[in-house]
Amino acid sequence: MNKIVNKEFFSENVVMFEVEAPEIAKSRKPGNFVIIRLGEKGERVPLTIAKADEERGTITIVAQRIGVSTYKLANLNVGDYIHDVVGPLGHPTHIYKAGTVLACGGGVGVAPLLPIVKAMKEAGNRVVSILAARNKGLIILEDEIRKYSDEVIIMTDDGSYGKKGVVTVGMEDVIAREKVDLCIAIGPAIMMKFCALTTQKYEIPTVVSLNTIMVDGTGMCGACRVKVDGKTRFVCVDGPEFDAHKVDFNEMLMRMGGYKDQEKEAFEAYKNAQ
Repeated sequence: MNKIVNKEFFSENVVMFEVEAPEIAKSRKPGNFVIIRLGEKGERVPLTIAKADEERGTITIVAQRIGVSTYKLANLNVGDYIHDVVGPLGHPTHIYKAGTVLACGGGVGVAPLLPIVKAMKEAGNRVVSILAARNKGLIILEDEIRKYSDEVIIMTDDGSYGKKGVVTVGMEDVIAREKVDLCIAIGPAIMMKFCALTTQKYEIPTVVSLNTIMVDGTGMCGACRVKVDGKTRFVCVDGPEFDAHKVDFNEMLMRMGGYKDQEKEAFEAYKNAQ
């Protein structure tokens, strides 16, 4: 059982929890994730670790409520307990001095991007971060990203904050003015696909995190299988990070919609039972 010690809504459907997990806080690295369960028969939910505080013995996770389990999670409050928090899982990010790193985060993808931005800056890189969302209210962790970035560019679809346009507009602006040595993109699958297509034109090495497709998180269920360089890989045990230019995003996007009808039915039943 893991106690919730802090909770904050970033927007109507995006919530941050600080949770007691001292062993995970000590051993976690950028790119790692945890699996949570809200009860003995609860669904396994993979969430990337946004921050960790070794002294407090806590980790910070960010979730977007889109289904039954995430709605139940969002209803928990400070002092409540999460039944299971297991981790750290997954391969950590390869942190090294690359030069100029372009870090692109879309929506809640900024949460797993934060520890990577911090580590890349501490490794001696110039870090230019682009935060993208549909509108101003969906931009999260901006102050924390600014703390570890040489420059932060905000992109919103509706122009309500920063520059108007999608993340690739900001990417093209940066690439046009300076040499980019590495790109890291985390967000919705469709966003990562177009980030990869953008950097591929300029032959910029690019890493993406595919945690959005994970379910079980241990390699047993097979739900997170993706094609990378023509070979089947499991995001949870082989990733979650991969070479963006080798990922078959079209197949991934198709598979992500495989259970939408069942998810919708389950959520409707949950709402009707309240």
